[in-house]
Amino acid sequence: MAIGVLALLGFQLVDSAFIARLGTAPLAAQSFTYPLSFLIIGIQVGLGIAIAALVSRALGAGEEARARRLGSLVLLAGTSVIALLALLLWAVQGPVFAGLGADPASRELIRAYWAPQLLAAWLGAALYFGYSLFRAHGDTRLPGKMMVVTSLVNLVLDPLLIFGIGPWGGLGLPGAAWATAIAFSCGLLVLGRRLRRTGWLARDGLSAEWRLSARPFVGIAAPAMIGQLMPPLAAMLAISVVAALGEAPVAAWGLASRLESVSLMVVLAMTMSLPPWLGRCYGAGDWEQVRRLMRLALRVVVLWQLGLGLVLALLSPSVALVLSGNPEVRDDLAMLIRCLLPSYAALGVCMLVVSAGNALGWPLRAMLMSAARLFVFYLPCLWIGAWLGSLTGLALGAALGNLLAGLAAWQVLRRVLASPRRRRPIVA
Repeated sequence: MAIGVLALLGFQLVDSAFIARLGTAPLAAQSFTYPLSFLIIGIQVGLGIAIAALVSRALGAGEEARARRLGSLVLLAGTSVIALLALLLWAVQGPVFAGLGADPASRELIRAYWAPQLLAAWLGAALYFGYSLFRAHGDTRLPGKMMVVTSLVNLVLDPLLIFGIGPWGGLGLPGAAWATAIAFSCGLLVLGRRLRRTGWLARDGLSAEWRLSARPFVGIAAPAMIGQLMPPLAAMLAISVVAALGEAPVAAWGLASRLESVSLMVVLAMTMSLPPWLGRCYGAGDWEQVRRLMRLALRVVVLWQLGLGLVLALLSPSVALVLSGNPEVRDDLAMLIRCLLPSYAALGVCMLVVSAGNALGWPLRAMLMSAARLFVFYLPCLWIGAWLGSLTGLALGAALGNLLAGLAAWQVLRRVLASPRRRRPIVA
């Protein structure tokens, strides 16, 4: 899963690196779309958490027929929800991007990019729901491989569709979105064929299963989605602060956001692969195994993220040079890397604890923890830092917010695992 996440997030970083060659204006325009793209991702991750939790718990309890029915229901519901969200975001794009601080020239660039980007987001969500079903059944190999394959397809198509080849001109900024859409379509074709062979889906008894499972599904999905919606909201508020500093800081912040996702690949892989395992332990009542898993996962996250963050901070000028050719953007990006990357060790702790909470039967507490990370620690520290010292102060404030959030999440996890309560099964 770590290899797959690296490939998946790596091609998003590659998109931004290619777009940076088009100029600062297209890169800044793409950066304004990140919060809304994260909004879609937040919804799909929340639904994916519910998929993995319910299906893995059913399998842990030996209810294989029920797991098949749940798999069919959540795939249908998830793709429908994301389609409706994409249509809504297309309809409200004008006032939303204006509210984020995009000027008329940036909004014109965004308008041509937004439709194919929303299509790519819907295709990516459908693919993610399929991955969630495979992870719930304990198969992380196929999702990992498919992430690599779609990444390679995107990598080949990006320069062809953005810049063109020979006498054929490229599509510019929209070409990046079309490359992603085609790559995800290829992944869906392969995943659909594999799902038909597995026997993990059912056609009969779906109505009765929906009446039985709608409440526990919403009980997990709603807090998880709210928790996943908070980072996009925080990203919107953060980029509105950065937008007041100028076009180059916005472009640098967008590249730093992409680099953040790639640098958190191990954490993201764990938040995808660990909850199904925890869900099975939850279903079997094996809390000692839960404790061992969480101790190991937290050690890996802290050591990996801290080591990677320090290395990238030392290499920040070279990394910024690779990602951006604009000297002003490059200097801002190098500063952001030095300030932010080491703090992702604490951010990873918080992300892992929130993910575990959804699998272990306390989704509301996980949602509140996610809210506290963003609105009690991250954003206040970011705003204070920006007020004190422009972009550098903003970056240092964001790093301090990550550190405080990680410490708070660790304390919550210690208290919960010290005396876990017996939970009722997912079916009354």
